Amino acid sequence: MDSLKLINIGFGNMIAAGRLLAIVSPESAPIKRIIQDARDRGMLIDATYGRRTRAVLVMDSGHVVLSAVQTETVAGRMGARADRNPAEEEEADE
Repeated sequence: MDSLKLINIGFGNMIAAGRLLAIVSPESAPIKRIIQDARDRGMLIDATYGRRTRAVLVMDSGHVVLSAVQTETVAGRMGARADRNPAEEEEADE
């Protein structure tokens, strides 16, 4: 069984990488409708801690997660998990 890969979405909150369908910006009207629809269905998870929403994460369960971290940052953290080479990280830390 594959190990569960978690992505930090800010303030110590994590999501399961394998359950993530999309990372989108909250600016457009269609995304705002998706957020409102999730709120109405009780499927919205607000992980912004009162900060401005900078990324909207759509999960395969139908949940919508709001994050205060930029979309590029979340995507980079996801990519860093998949492309991580521990030997290169050790060299960078020295």
